[in-house]
Amino acid sequence: MLSDYNQAMQVCQRHAWQVTPAEAQAIQRSLAGQVSRKDEVGSLRLVAGVDISSDRASGMAAAAAVVLAYPQMTVVERSVVRQKVDFPYIPGLLSFREAPLILAACEKLDRTPDLILVDGQGVAHPRRLGLASHIGLLLDLPTIGCAKSLLCGTHGPLGDEAGSYAEISDDGEVIGAALRTKQGVRPLYVSVGHKVDLPSAVSWVMACCRGYRMPEPTRLAHLTAGGGLSSGSAANRERQPVGPI
Repeated sequence: MLSDYNQAMQVCQRHAWQVTPAEAQAIQRSLAGQVSRKDEVGSLRLVAGVDISSDRASGMAAAAAVVLAYPQMTVVERSVVRQKVDFPYIPGLLSFREAPLILAACEKLDRTPDLILVDGQGVAHPRRLGLASHIGLLLDLPTIGCAKSLLCGTHGPLGDEAGSYAEISDDGEVIGAALRTKQGVRPLYVSVGHKVDLPSAVSWVMACCRGYRMPEPTRLAHLTAGGGLSSGSAANRERQPVGPI
């Protein structure tokens, strides 16, 4: 049924990764104007989640990309890449530390998703180019940022019920939404990554939730990335049969 999706994702290399923090900020400013905030998701059959787990003591990290069938939320494929991370941890420059590894995991997938949910910021970023936007541009695919903390901007109160949200504003611009994905839990901070608008981003995140704070694609990517840091620095791939984790 999904055989027509068997085509590898292609990464468009727009810049070097081994750069100084000042150069990284300049790259972010340059790319931010290329982010599309128009909804281009269309019919959703495959949705992916990506996340990374790092061990600061060893410098090793594991990135996971998990593809699920929508709306069933059953796992179709997953890929894990493990290697040493060289770029330092600097707030606001997370994509230069994490994106190369996440993109490598995405390249190893056989299926191209219609939408990628990223555990990180999209345009809700001081320079309007967080991890989700950076990845979306380089893959030329719709992406949504689903962050667990607020990086910039402010928002008003939101209701306690699932689905309640409040817009996040920064310098007079709406850059995201604080979204309650489960009653009684802290909100997620949803923002446009690339090729999606904010109302659609909020709607898709809620549609992918299955009783947890995190939407199922990023929740499973988080669990997958955190499961294998001890296996060394070699990049490798793990495919799973269709079915739930």
